[in-house]
Amino acid sequence: MLISIDWIKDFAKLPVVDPQELAIKFTMGTAEVEDVILSDVYLENISVAEITKIDQHPDADKLNLVSFNTGTTEKQVVCGAGNVKVGMKVPYAPLGTEFPNGLVLEPKKIRGVLSEGMLCSEEELNLAKESSGLMELNDSATLGQNMLEYLKVKTDILLDIDNKSLTHRPDLWGHFGLAREFSAVFKSQFVNPYDGNWTKKLEKNFNKEASPICPKVEKDSCCKAYFGLSLKNIKVTDSPKWMTDRLTAVGLRPINNIVDISNYVMLELGIPLHIFDRSLIEGEKIVIGKVQDETIFVTLDEIERKLITGDTVISDSSKPLVLAGIMGGLNSGVSNNTSDIFIEVANWKAAEVRKTSTRLGLRTDSSQRYEKTLDSQLCYKTLLRTLELILELCPGAEVIGRPEYAGDDLSKIKSLEIQTTANSICKQLGKEIDQKEIVSIFESLDFLVETRADQLKITVPTYRATKDIDCEADLVEEIGRIIGYDNISPCSPLLEVSPVKLDPAQKLHREIKNFLVNNGGCFEVMTYPLVGEKLLKKADLLTGLEIKILNDLSKDNDRLRSSMIPGFLQAIALNSKHEDEVKIFELGRTYHPSKKGFSEDRNIVAAAFFSKEGNSFLELSNASERLLNNLNIPGTLEKKHPKFKNMAIDEEWSGLHPYEFFNIKVMGKPLGSVFSIHPLMLRNFKIKGHLSIMLLDLSSFEGRPLKEKTKYRPISKFPGSHFDYTVEVERELQVGNVLEVLQKIKLKEALKHSVLDIFQGSGDKRSVTIRTLFGDPEKTLSGDFLKEAEQTIINQLQKSGFPLK
Repeated sequence: MLISIDWIKDFAKLPVVDPQELAIKFTMGTAEVEDVILSDVYLENISVAEITKIDQHPDADKLNLVSFNTGTTEKQVVCGAGNVKVGMKVPYAPLGTEFPNGLVLEPKKIRGVLSEGMLCSEEELNLAKESSGLMELNDSATLGQNMLEYLKVKTDILLDIDNKSLTHRPDLWGHFGLAREFSAVFKSQFVNPYDGNWTKKLEKNFNKEASPICPKVEKDSCCKAYFGLSLKNIKVTDSPKWMTDRLTAVGLRPINNIVDISNYVMLELGIPLHIFDRSLIEGEKIVIGKVQDETIFVTLDEIERKLITGDTVISDSSKPLVLAGIMGGLNSGVSNNTSDIFIEVANWKAAEVRKTSTRLGLRTDSSQRYEKTLDSQLCYKTLLRTLELILELCPGAEVIGRPEYAGDDLSKIKSLEIQTTANSICKQLGKEIDQKEIVSIFESLDFLVETRADQLKITVPTYRATKDIDCEADLVEEIGRIIGYDNISPCSPLLEVSPVKLDPAQKLHREIKNFLVNNGGCFEVMTYPLVGEKLLKKADLLTGLEIKILNDLSKDNDRLRSSMIPGFLQAIALNSKHEDEVKIFELGRTYHPSKKGFSEDRNIVAAAFFSKEGNSFLELSNASERLLNNLNIPGTLEKKHPKFKNMAIDEEWSGLHPYEFFNIKVMGKPLGSVFSIHPLMLRNFKIKGHLSIMLLDLSSFEGRPLKEKTKYRPISKFPGSHFDYTVEVERELQVGNVLEVLQKIKLKEALKHSVLDIFQGSGDKRSVTIRTLFGDPEKTLSGDFLKEAEQTIINQLQKSGFPLK
């Protein structure tokens, strides 16, 4: 969200500080500033020039060589504008000027002639959407005068604030509330022009005339408060420059004075509003209620929206006019012919606005604010501010009657009071702060403070009590952020603590993490447990059996994951853009439909090894074996078996590599697998390289205590020997078949068989390099024995159809 410091200064007397310092201090005290933008500063480099001579370009019929005087020097540019003439005063941008669109003027030859800068149009200066030629300046313009002075434009500092920082602060969605924060952070004066005298002055415009429109709120609607006011003799025209400048600066497109007023007030006070063309309202009542039957509603953006039972709308006697809290209808908006209007300022239940907005995929400035839980007591002030601006921009406008109200009884809204002490606040922050300073900070934030000795009774303003301030800890946070967390010296708490005894599952999880980080070289990640249909389709894992969220945040996160794979594919797709090798793991849950309860949760350890150049399958397989050994879990890696269903993955999934797959068998059950991802699936996620994934379902054995004692085997005193050999296998055959043959050879001196490398040539064969380790704890194996043992292995492999290469 963009905020204008020039606008903030209407309410806060800020000190003169560097823009970057302003952003840093506000970030530390209130909300994260993502960027600092200096508005219109580029105009300072652009000056007034007078055209003195025009010559035809020697090599282009539609280009001219234009000479001009800047007041100090004569220069020449190549220009193609059709309205250029001698004696014309125009804006001149010298070399090095940077425009709002990012263009930087550099020395350049145009058709062989050097151009020393550029003469500018209004469009190029960001002063108009379109222009047909050079901007013609007044004859009275002084040569060499910069365009900031000529246009009498004030530069502005724009801060781009991260919306996530404001999610819990509904009062900060308008410049008025933000100005109060700036005043508190910079210890400057806050000016509130909207006081009691201002209210009384505007209320003098009300009269005893009967209001032509009366609101009615039905009990089942999501409306909390609804104010309405009718006016006549409205003249729709362009807004004044001061208003359009501010709206444009913060990213809104000016439309006309009435629509612009509604946007301006929302950006100033943080409360959205809607202005109806009263001639389009049928009958004398506005009814706020829920849709009873499905209906099609066309919003102001001319898109048809399907409304369902339960959506709240504002209707006249025959039709819906507004989708409550989100957007007005095409049949209710102000046009150039509007002369009578009805102003609506309302407040709505946050959860219901968000639910409808999310379902429709329609996020607006209004819905964003209502979702934050606004304060109904600010609606009346918003109505008066809207009235004030309408009377200012439409001097002939007249109020009909007085404001009409429907909704909750606002007088029954009770202020939140919280008891605390200065000593308690200091103790929790770990910093000594004078009680007077604490009181001063609370008062600068509009809290009412009553003191009795060291006791503080804090009355929270209603706009902070809707979802933000709730208890003493929240008050401590207010003091901490204003004095600055960077001003609090960190110190360890002096507390009596006793060691926490871990249960078997916690011990297992900790051992797994330690091993994968320290021995596997992995980084721990946390992928989202919520996924959407789009991602599941992309991974070809959409089963239709996923557990859906009733009140989902978005269509991309509307169901619980039943597999860790989609999230890992996303994570690798992102990280593989920046790294040649990636190793990650996660201990997470998957969720599956259950007849006994809401869901069957499974704790899964997942690891992914990615390599841009090499094959990561063997490395991950070895790491998985070492993990099982390290945990003293009786497990082995075996090839697929048709009689056993793997608990961790569907072996028919299209994303599996056809030749690189092992089941992880734990206590006789296939509870996991190590596999590579099929190249076509990698292409779906734009992953360039080789990716292998390990999944292991911990649910069936994580509750059992780990074996505390490891059985050690003495290192043999006698040297061992290894035998490396390469066999050729069919392309579609799994490597596990070769290892299975080797394990069946009755040769006790063959201690271990491990795969060193797999090479895939262009034909239908693969070369698999294997190492067999020989040894005997009682003696040194003779050369003759080793030759005989090696021949036994060769013979058995050839007999089984795996000849040596």
